[in-house]
Order: sequence, then C-alpha cells, then structure tokens
Amino acid sequence: MATLKLSRAQHSLSPPHKTFFLFFSSATVWYKFTPPPPHQQDPILSAISEAILNTKTKPLDSSLRKLLPSLTANHVINLINHNPFSLPPHSLFSFFHWLSSQPTFRHTLHSYCTMAHFLCSHNMLPQAQSLLQFVVSRKGKDSACSVFACIVETKGTHYSNFVFDALMMAYTDNGFVSDSIQCFRLVRKHKFRVPFHGCGYLLDKMVKSNSPASAWEFYRDILDCGFPPNVYSFNVLMHKLCKEGKLKEARLVFDEIGKRSLRPTVVSFNTLINGCCKSRDLKDGFRLKRIMEESGMSPDVFTYSVLINGLCKESRLDDANSLFDEMCERGLVPNDVTFTTLIDGQCKNGRIDLAMEIYQQMLSKGVKPDLITYNALINGLCKVGDLKEVRKLVDEMSIRGLKPDRITYTTLIDGYCKEGDLESALKIRKGMSEEGIELDNVAFTALISGLCREGRLVDAERTLREMLNAGMKPDDAIYTMVMDGFCKKGDVKMGFKLLKEMQDGGHIPGIITYNVLMNGLCKLGQMKNAKMLLDAMLNLHVVPDDITYNILLEGHCKHGNPEHFEKLRSEKGLVPDYASYTSLVREFSKTSKDGQRG
Repeated sequence: MATLKLSRAQHSLSPPHKTFFLFFSSATVWYKFTPPPPHQQDPILSAISEAILNTKTKPLDSSLRKLLPSLTANHVINLINHNPFSLPPHSLFSFFHWLSSQPTFRHTLHSYCTMAHFLCSHNMLPQAQSLLQFVVSRKGKDSACSVFACIVETKGTHYSNFVFDALMMAYTDNGFVSDSIQCFRLVRKHKFRVPFHGCGYLLDKMVKSNSPASAWEFYRDILDCGFPPNVYSFNVLMHKLCKEGKLKEARLVFDEIGKRSLRPTVVSFNTLINGCCKSRDLKDGFRLKRIMEESGMSPDVFTYSVLINGLCKESRLDDANSLFDEMCERGLVPNDVTFTTLIDGQCKNGRIDLAMEIYQQMLSKGVKPDLITYNALINGLCKVGDLKEVRKLVDEMSIRGLKPDRITYTTLIDGYCKEGDLESALKIRKGMSEEGIELDNVAFTALISGLCREGRLVDAERTLREMLNAGMKPDDAIYTMVMDGFCKKGDVKMGFKLLKEMQDGGHIPGIITYNVLMNGLCKLGQMKNAKMLLDAMLNLHVVPDDITYNILLEGHCKHGNPEHFEKLRSEKGLVPDYASYTSLVREFSKTSKDGQRG
C-alpha cells in the first residue's frame, strides 16, 4: 500500500499536554487510500494493546523495543478503528503521541485523520482540534480538498460530525480562510450536516478582519444552509461596512434582518444612522429615525448625538439645537459626547458665545467635560483671539485633573503666535518638551511664522532645521516665509540657500517664492542677478506675474531718475506681462538717457 511520506523535524504542535514533532513532506501527492484489512485478532495489535495496558509497570520504550521497527501506520489505524482490548481513549492518544516521537516510525495523513475521528467521537474536542491544526499547518494553504477527502475516507468505525467543525477551525486559526470556506462548500456538496460551530467560528474571524464584504457573502451562504441567524452578527457586519464607507451594502444587510424573521434592535438602527451621517446622507439618517419611532422603538442618546453631529458638520446649527431640545424634552440626558458635538459645531462656525453657553449648561447638568471638550473650546477661543478666556479654561482643565495633549498645546501655540504673543507660545513649547510631547507640523509652522514676524530669523531657521530633523517635510509656504525674512534683512544668499534646499527636497518652488527672491535682489540693486533669476524662472516654466515685473521695475528705478519712472508707471499702470515689462524698461532707459543729455 502506498503511504504518505512523513519525516521527523523540529516543528511542533502543542495541544494540552501533547506535542507533535512531525511534518508532511512538501513533495507529497494525493492518492487513493486503501483501508487496512480487519485485524482478525492480529497478534501485533494484541501486543501493542497489552503494552499500553501495562505502561505503569513497564515503559513502552522497553515493551515495544523489538516490535517498533516493524510497526506501520496501518497497524495504528487498525488499532484505533478496532481497539480489541477496549483501551481508554486517553491511553490510545498517549500511545499515538509517543509513536510521533520515535525516529523509526512515521505517521501518515490517514493515521492522523483516523485519530481525529476517534478523538471527536470520544468528545476529546480540544485534542482533535489541536491535532488537525498541526496537520493543516504542515499541509499548508490550498490543501482543503486533499485533507477533506482523507477525513471522509477514514471515517471507519468512529465518526462524529464535529470533525468538520474542527477542520474548519484549524484552517481558520492558521489564517487559511479560503480553505476553511472550501471545507464548508465540500461538506455541503457531500450532503454532510453543516458544521455550524466551525462556520460561526470562521464568520467571527472574517467579521473582525478587514473583509466585511466577504464575510457578508459567507454569512448569506451559511444562513441559506440553516445557520441560525442572530441580530448581533448583522449589526457587526453593518458597522464594518459603514466604517469602510460601503453604505449601500450596509443597507442590504439591514434589510436582510427582517427577511430572516428577526427584528432590528436600537443598535441596528443606530449603526446605520451613524453610517448615513458619516457619509453626509442626513436625509436617510432622519428617515431611519422615523421608521425607528414608527416601529415602536425610541431613539436613544446615541441616535440623537450622531444626528446632531451630522447637522453640525453641515453647519445646520439651528437644526442641531432644535434636535438637542427635542432630545431633552423626551427625558433623555445628554452625555459628554452630545454636548461636545454641539460645542465643537458652534466653535467651528465662529459662534463662540453660544458654545460657552452650552458649556455652562453642560456643567449645570453635572456632565463632566473631557479633554476633547476643552480642546474644542480652546480652539474656538483662539480663533477669535480671546486668549484671556483661554487661560481660564486651561486653569479649569488643571483643576479637573486633565492634562493638555498635543492638540491642546498646538492650538495654544498657534493662537498665541497669531496674536503676536510669541513669548507665551515659546513657554507652551517648553511645556510640551518637559511633558515629552513632540511638536507636530502645525506647531512648527506657527512658531516659524511667529519668529519670522518678530524678525528672529536665526531662531526661525533653527526651528526649521528641528522640523526637518523630526522627519517632517516643511511645505513651500514655510520655506518661503523664512526666505522672505532673510531677503528683507538683505541676506539674499541665505534665501538662495533655502531655495536649493527646497529643490533638493523635491519641492517645485512657485511664483511667490521666486518673487520673494526677486524682491531681495532688487532691493540690493543686483539687477543683473534679478534678470538671471527671471530667465531661470522662464526656463523652468514658472510664469511671472504682474508682481514680478513691478518688483523688477522698482529695481530699475533705483538706477535711474525716479521721477521719469513714476511718470511712466502712472501712464502704463501695473505691468501685466513680459512684453509690457521689456517695452517699459526700454522706454525708461531712453527717457533716462534723454534726461542725462539735457
């Protein structure tokens, strides 16, 4: 009889108190299994059985020393199937495990499958699952057909349908989802009882993974086979689909709840309403709220909170306030999420007074604001420049035991810098460092901007270096800001150094950046260099604008008679293009020469 070659290796499987040290050869091919003949009081089976019975007094290594070299997998299969001495299941399994560790013995796929049947039929389910998990891990991906065929062929005298559950779970645990699904399809094809336990186990794994669409397809398949439906699974699938923005598919899942003779719960409605609001489909969100109420279900705090959030995102603040009032009238107590949503909406729309009113209402109802609430208020106050009220809120946070996070610090730095209070911004930055909180892009940008406004260009450039060392990529605006500061101070050389850094970092400077450099050159009277920069811009297909040409004309003015220039400029107005610029310069030069002759 052909056998599946097995070799000894250091790979192991560890079921409870058991370890297997065998793996299947990668060269194995599938073949037709021939069941072993009846034992007919086989003396070898009798000898093995007696040895197993006497293990307490004589170890197997000793009692089976002579017999071991002649033992084959067929002997083991016969022993399991016929068990002539009615050995206890755990004794047979221990013997099976002991054989795995013997260098002269090799189990076959069929001996493993036979033992899996035996374990399942004796309700030793964890051991059966561990055994099949070992088999699957060695057979690998896309092995479901061959292993399933072997399971079917080795049913023998011991059979339990749980073997298919264990097989599906083994493939699932090994990450071979497609094999596990294939096992289900093979079970259905061969008209075995559907392994609901294994199906549920796989469904749970699929739902938790990042493939809710596949999970939904599998769920429908097993439901059609009689798998008992439950609302929880539908809800989880809807949540996953909504999270991926697949609202259409989520609606189909919701509709299926009723088709399966189940009733949607509040969670079912809330999940889909939340998905609608996040997809900016408020109309359908409110439609679902109406259906919910018509079916005798009362919207809860979550329902109202997500709808209020949706309205705030669309700047429908009056509607959001009306819905909030409706919620309170129905006896529902808004939580911190509801209040924070409203506060944030008001702040983002510049209605800071209303936001503070809602905040006071929140405190009066005994609802504790959290860090998100304070961050929303601080952001709103910083936008309107009310730094006095900001300081009060920061003190309140401290009293309540809330520590500022990166968002808090960044908002404060940005707010102080925009109001020209650079020293306070630098103090906040120091506090961040002491707390071990790293600056983000917004904080760096705000500080660099503030330093440039104060003329502290060396500090601005050093902060730019810190930003780069932190692994962030400053945008064109930040570079241009620093370049402008240096150029206005007459340090055009540093401006060009930063331009080269920009280009080396993959930036493509635009017209604003070049205008900054052009202005610096012209203020220094370096008109030849300015002309070269203009030519370089044109070669790089950076189109000069009217500001560029008028900067150049201002520069030319410094080398001629300013009165003539002013006369020409008043006649021509702003210079819109290169032709106008060259014409005006030519005319200006001629006028200057005529003036000199006179």
